[in-house]
Formats: sequence, C-alpha cells, structure tokens
Amino acid sequence: MSAPAAATRTSRLHPLTFVVGATRELLALLAAGATGLAVGGLSTAFYFTLIGLAFGFVLHLVNWATFTYSLHDDRIELRRSLIGRSVKTIPLERIRGVDISAGLPHRALRLAIVHIDAGSDGGEGELNAVSRQEAEHLRNLLLGRAGADDEPRRELARTPPRWFVFAPLSGAYLLTPFALAGSLLGTLYNLGDDLGLITQDRLSDLGHELVGLPTSVVIALAVLLLLAMPVMSMLAFAAFNWDFRVYARDGSVVAERGLVTRRSVSLERRRIRGVELSDNPFERLAKVVRLDALVTGLGDAVQRGRLFPAAPRPVAEQLVAQVLGPMPAPLAPHPRAARGRRILRAVTPPLGIAALALATGHAWVTYACLAAAVLAVPLGLDRYRQLGHATDTAHLTLRSGSLRRRQVVVDHDAIIGWRLRRTLFQRRLGLATLYVAVGAGEGGYPAIDIAEEDAVDLAAEITPAWVQPFQR
Repeated sequence: MSAPAAATRTSRLHPLTFVVGATRELLALLAAGATGLAVGGLSTAFYFTLIGLAFGFVLHLVNWATFTYSLHDDRIELRRSLIGRSVKTIPLERIRGVDISAGLPHRALRLAIVHIDAGSDGGEGELNAVSRQEAEHLRNLLLGRAGADDEPRRELARTPPRWFVFAPLSGAYLLTPFALAGSLLGTLYNLGDDLGLITQDRLSDLGHELVGLPTSVVIALAVLLLLAMPVMSMLAFAAFNWDFRVYARDGSVVAERGLVTRRSVSLERRRIRGVELSDNPFERLAKVVRLDALVTGLGDAVQRGRLFPAAPRPVAEQLVAQVLGPMPAPLAPHPRAARGRRILRAVTPPLGIAALALATGHAWVTYACLAAAVLAVPLGLDRYRQLGHATDTAHLTLRSGSLRRRQVVVDHDAIIGWRLRRTLFQRRLGLATLYVAVGAGEGGYPAIDIAEEDAVDLAAEITPAWVQPFQR
C-alpha cells in the first residue's frame, strides 16, 4: 500500500507530448517530399501523404486532450475518453517495476516515457510522455516510496568505454549490423519497387556486374567485411549500452543505459530472487560474463533484468555480492559417470545423420558428419567440466553448458519445490537430474547428471522439512 501522499491525483500528459508525435510526422513529410522530387514532381500520392500526415498530427493532439491518469491510494487509473470511454486500472500491489525511457525527441524536450509493468495479473500501462521530474516522482509513488524523490543514489557499478571491445565476443552484437543492413536494404528495395525504380533488367545488369568483378576485388571486399564486423558490433553495443550504470536507491536496483534512447529500469530488491551469469567459449577465454537478475513476476525479463551486458567476471561477481550476497564456492564437480553421458549426447546427433547419409549414398555428407562427431568429443568433455553445484547458508548455485554456459545463483527462500528425474540410463549409472523450482526467472533450473545421493542430500540440506519425511 502506498503512502497517503499518493491519494487521488488526476493529471494529463505533458502539453508537449503531441510535439514529439509532430516531429515524427515532420520527418515523414520530409521523406515523402524527397521521394516526390526523386520521381519527378509532386504526384497525387504525395498529396495523399500530406493529408495522412496532417491527420496524424491532429490524432496526436486529440489523444493528448482525451487521456488522463489518476493516482489513488491503492491503484493507478489510465482513462481515455473520445467517442467511448475506457478505464484501465492497475493495482499498486501488482506493480513489479516502473521503467523510464527517453528517445532523442523526448530528451530534447526534457520529457520521458513511463512504462508500468504489473506482471501477467496486473497488465501494463504507459504514459507517453511526462516531464522528467514527474516521471521520477511517479516511479517513487507507484513503488510505494512517497517522499523519496530527493534520496541520494549509490552507484554499484558502471560500464567504462573500454569494455566495448567485448562486443565482438557475442554473436548477437556481431550479427546485429547485418540484421539492420538487411532490414534497410529490404526497405529500400520495396520503396524502389513501388516507385518503379527497380526492374528485372536492372537487377540482371547488377548481378552480371557483381559476378564479373575481379577475384582480387572480391577478396578485398571480403577482408573489409571481416574487418568491419567487430567495429560495427562495437558501435551497436555502444548504442544499446552506452554509459551503462547500476545503482541502488530507495530499496531498488536501477540500471540505466542507452545512447539514442536512454532507458532506466528499476528492480525492487525484495523481488530479486537470484542472478544468472552466462558466457560463450570466446567470452570465457576473455573471462567475460553477462549478468541478469532473476526477478519475480517480471515482464520482458531478457531486457529488463539485465544488470551487465558484458563485464570482467570479478566485476560481475562483485556486483552479485552487492545485490544478492556472496556466491557459494567452490563448485562441487559431478561424478565421472556424467562425462560419458555428456560425450555421448554430443556425438550422437552427427553420428545419427552420418548413418542416414551412408544409407542413402551421400558420401560427402557422411564424411562431414563423421568429422563433426570427432569435433564434438571436446565439446562433450567441456560440458562435463562445466557441471557443478554448491550451496551455503543463504544461496544455491548451479552451472552447466558449454557453447552457452549458465550459472544461476538463487536465494534459498526463492526455492518453491524440487523434482528429481532419473532416466533408464541415469539409473544404471547412479545419476539423476535435480530440478530446482524457483518463483522467478525461467521458473526452474536443473542440476544435470548429479549423483543420486548428492541430489537428495542437497535438497535435504536446503529444505529439510520437505525432504526428510521421504528419506529412508
């Protein structure tokens, strides 16, 4: 329940809200004007575009005039009245987080967008846009911290620019520029096709010119592309994670990031039930990890739960200690019987495909799959080496994976159940997979191929009242 200061208060969005929309309409108008001139003058389609842009501007103004929000002791109401009336009510007790973001138009006008996340039960709402001061004030009121507007914040961690060199280690950032380039080329192709600028003959001529390029030119272009990939990935990383800061304020952990669009995400400490550290083999060699929070009832957890996009492991572990507490260590290895299972599971897929290819007479596919099976043996060995678990008086940690290694650390209090699974092959080796049910993140995490006795003892050590009645 929020403080009395949050009692009934009805407000409108900032009067400059429709100016942000008008800016977008103006940019679209300029693009339409340039297109009209490129095709030889102002066509009928261009005038229709002008009418559409004018209608869009009026619509922004009407939306501002007909939208209000009311803050009560126990809820916030988003009300819209035009031809019909709609009221969306979000109970304060259901609110999981309040995020603040601002794109370039918003930042120029000192405005911000307030996004209210109330989980699957309470839904979500958005206020686009209010003043920056109002956004911060609303966040405190909605999260039950009235009167905390002037509370100082304590910085926990910050991403320096030199960490941008970690971007090429992640496949997501390495391929992001190509995805953006593909989207841009697709848009240009569709636009050129609609305007009649792209024809089959022109495409054929372009194809012949590309095929006719000298080999040295093709090699040079390939080298330039390979050199551009890490540079573009660092630029993409910087755009999304510029000046990434994590700080503590008023019972929450707040993460701010972004260059073009600045976003501030608040995570209540009492809802943070654990963390996840993940990396790939390249990041592992550089001792770099990505850090995410496991938060109860959090929507869009992949983006909103991010605590570090990429950081040296000691720095990430230090942040974990400040947010959650020290990580249990050292990790206990799993039985040697698990090694054979990890290798077998790694080589079985390529061997199976090789058998099918051999039966159908595809020799080159057979040889390729056999080579992949040989290369999969080190992968299986590494998967075994990464298996581990540990617990202390407050936290449990589990680790598994190789191409994407994940280590989760969860509060004992966050564990809501256990599930012990044993396949026929695991029973013969005395192994089991222990699933830890957690009311946050993905909902459950496995301790893979752990000794059956260790699985039972681990569960009994953390929740003895649940397990001891079933022990012999």
